[in-house]
Amino acid sequence: MGKNLIHFLLFTLFTVFSVTTAHAQVTVKGQVVDADNSEPMIGAAVTVVGAPQGVVTDMDGNFTLNVAANATISITYLGYKDVKKKVTLRNSSDRSVNLGVIMLESDAFALDDVTITSSIAVARKTPVAVSTITPVFIEEKLGTQEFPEILKSTPGIYAIKGGGGFGDSDVRVRGFKSENVAMMINGVPMNDMEWGGVYWSNWSLSDVTRSFQVQRGLGASKVSAPSVGGSINIITNSIEAQKGGSVSYAMGNDGYNKISFNVSTGLSEKGWAMSLLGSKTWGDGYIQGADFESYVWFLNIAKRINDNHQLSLTAFGAPQWHNQRNKYDGLTIEGWQTVANDYMNGESPYRYNASYGFGPNGERKMSARNVYNKPQISLNHLWQINDKSSLSTALYVSIGRGYGYAGQGRTSADRNNWYGSNKGSLNMTFRKSDGTFAYDEIYELNQASESGSVMAMSKSVNSHNWYGLLSTYTTKFGEYIDFYGGVDFRYYKGIHTNELIDLYGGEYYIDSDSRKNVLASNNSAAVAGNSFVNQKLKVGDVVYRDYDGYVVSEGVFAQGEYNRDKISAFVSGAVSNTSYWRYDRFYYDKDHAKSDTENFIGWNLKGGLNYNLTETHNIFANVGYISRAPFASGGVFLNNQVSNAVNPDAVNEKVFSFELGYGYHSRFFTANVNAYFTKWIDKTMSRSTDINNFYEGLISEPYDASKLSSTRAVINMQGVNALHKGIELDFVAKPLHWLEITGMFSIGDWRWDSNASGNFMVNGQIVNNAKIKDDENKDKLIVVNAVQNGLEPGTMELDLKDVKVGGSAQTTAALGANASISKAIRVGLDWNFFGRNYSDFSFSSSDLTIGGLKVYESPWRIPSANTFDLFASYRFKMGNMKAVISGNVNNLFDQEYISDATDGGNHDWKTAYNVFYGFGRTFNVRLKLSF
Repeated sequence: MGKNLIHFLLFTLFTVFSVTTAHAQVTVKGQVVDADNSEPMIGAAVTVVGAPQGVVTDMDGNFTLNVAANATISITYLGYKDVKKKVTLRNSSDRSVNLGVIMLESDAFALDDVTITSSIAVARKTPVAVSTITPVFIEEKLGTQEFPEILKSTPGIYAIKGGGGFGDSDVRVRGFKSENVAMMINGVPMNDMEWGGVYWSNWSLSDVTRSFQVQRGLGASKVSAPSVGGSINIITNSIEAQKGGSVSYAMGNDGYNKISFNVSTGLSEKGWAMSLLGSKTWGDGYIQGADFESYVWFLNIAKRINDNHQLSLTAFGAPQWHNQRNKYDGLTIEGWQTVANDYMNGESPYRYNASYGFGPNGERKMSARNVYNKPQISLNHLWQINDKSSLSTALYVSIGRGYGYAGQGRTSADRNNWYGSNKGSLNMTFRKSDGTFAYDEIYELNQASESGSVMAMSKSVNSHNWYGLLSTYTTKFGEYIDFYGGVDFRYYKGIHTNELIDLYGGEYYIDSDSRKNVLASNNSAAVAGNSFVNQKLKVGDVVYRDYDGYVVSEGVFAQGEYNRDKISAFVSGAVSNTSYWRYDRFYYDKDHAKSDTENFIGWNLKGGLNYNLTETHNIFANVGYISRAPFASGGVFLNNQVSNAVNPDAVNEKVFSFELGYGYHSRFFTANVNAYFTKWIDKTMSRSTDINNFYEGLISEPYDASKLSSTRAVINMQGVNALHKGIELDFVAKPLHWLEITGMFSIGDWRWDSNASGNFMVNGQIVNNAKIKDDENKDKLIVVNAVQNGLEPGTMELDLKDVKVGGSAQTTAALGANASISKAIRVGLDWNFFGRNYSDFSFSSSDLTIGGLKVYESPWRIPSANTFDLFASYRFKMGNMKAVISGNVNNLFDQEYISDATDGGNHDWKTAYNVFYGFGRTFNVRLKLSF
């Protein structure tokens, strides 16, 4: 690392001092407005042609930019014609040019198809809470951070690094986790269709991002299945990309390296445009053993066929592998201090990885590793039918292939030994004196066994084939009303299997734990009895699971917009049908492999209004109701990994939300404030546990649990509600032409808001009268002598009223200063505050009690934290190329703070477990050459 840094610095110094940088600079000013109504164009990109310099217009459409004499600047805005202006000096002594008012005209033939613009909100027009992140901001602030972390200074946003591996970060919006935040690229949904989650390691598109927009709350996205907490939409480069390109190299802490290039042809005279990007990122990782390697490729080919038709083909992918710190390998606070005292020799204990260790020949080993590639290809067609109507269609496909490690064991204790910790306590079964995981001892254990490997490693394959179609018809009624109507079709097949990849020194592995649940009544393979259970498996054989999950969604949506003078309003609605089914090859034979198909009709209705009181003041409001299908995992199929049994109590989740907002926009100061209220009703919540946890000591007569189709018992909770409300403020101040001050403050009150009850189920059947059936002897009943406590047999109840929602800071604040010290040097410092962050709500199998009432208290409140981030850049010329050297130092003062935790039994710091600390000080430097 040190040698690489010396080489980089020497190269940089040689570059700087070997080129002429004393070029005449000119300060260019102007205002960008809409040619139709003279409204300021907020967030329009103003860039120097052939150079990386650029700014965005403020809330009045004004901009100030330092450029070389005789440069050409380009003004672009999505859905409007580009404008280029030559900077011409009236005489040689001038050092400033005022371009005056620059009017942008709507471009009916730009790539503004609905798959993009349906998810774009416009300030002082769209009545939603929105924040837009520009490419210039991303380039200056991102550094070595994960892409979601660029949002941490946005109101209502909380970003965490998870276990700390490459791409393992997560983002929460208004207290809602990623599965309830719609993630889109060019308007195309990215959330997993079985459980809603997002893996950011699959998306590293910062170098080709044209706009990164967050809509909090209901948002304005025109899709048939909206999100609960908000939406994040990444817009990539396309036909508007300027001719030119760049190459760059960056390096940072812990062996971080990144090389990248991008090139764009610009729009040719024959209507063709192409953008291409490639990059490689690799490093050792901040966390012990969390090395990684990632590649990104991006291609966009666009063709303006004629005045009525335009095609755009976009393809991208980010194949990667990275070693991880298991998300369950967080410790207690006392556990981290023990690590600091016993193992780390003065280094930060929070880099410690409890599952990092070495094999018998000294090779580095990990029990947590992720390998994935999820390329996506989309074909977009825009048909301008006439001067009022257009049809925009996007056809897309995503083929995901990859896996994560999954340790296997002959018993549950053997499986748990793959983890570095258990509920915050360090697992000492395989632990060396230096704190590393003793993988060599697993080899010794397996080699000494006379019945094959006691422990083995498998890869948990989670691949998918995903196809979709988004098509929207747009027309105008009269002068003031715009209508949008369209269809949203999605087909998804998830392929899930576990395959042995390493026997760790053993000759074979017997999967007796999961195979004992394969019954003759469901699977002909079980007819062989013990020969199936005791089959000697080799590398490549399947263990634990082998099934496909299917999701099909068909939806229609419509929206009407009214825009006249100071008023902008919209009303929209959508209806969708979501179908789920499973096909299980492991626990069922062909006659029983396919589950029943479950259909859920979802719908939503929302509307909003924005009123521009004056040129500086505006107010807005929105309100909506959503009825959304439950997720397949944990909602429709309670034991989704191993059973076709359908949850008989599955119902749609409902959301009611309204919001009020106010904006002030002037040349020197801009501020937005909004208040929101979101009621979440019938949230999906279920937990499972071993059936013996219930029946031991409660059975009226002997029984054989191995004869049950599933030894897993499930509580499916109903009536789980939550209330999220809060206030958000953000502002931008420009007291001096060279200084910009940014800030935000948000405070939320997020609580569970119900007493929930649940049914105790085995094999998908409610246990009525506390009785279950033995699967081999269908007529034989096993009676549970459960204490009733006034409740129906086979039920339990949770008192969640006013319990704080955990997992996200409910108070956040930020303050930043960005200064142009000279025409070539920019520096910035950002402060971020996270407070009232409660540990994640814990509802484990030990809480499941038949016929009982479980009363919860609010979880432990994590201490508040402050961090500071610094960036700096220096721009100069290298021959005919523009160059910039930039650097970032995140967590400048190396603040120690807890970012995430799970609540313990006493709701205090001593019992909180799975505690993770944020990263300490990190840094990077980067050289970028643009042509």
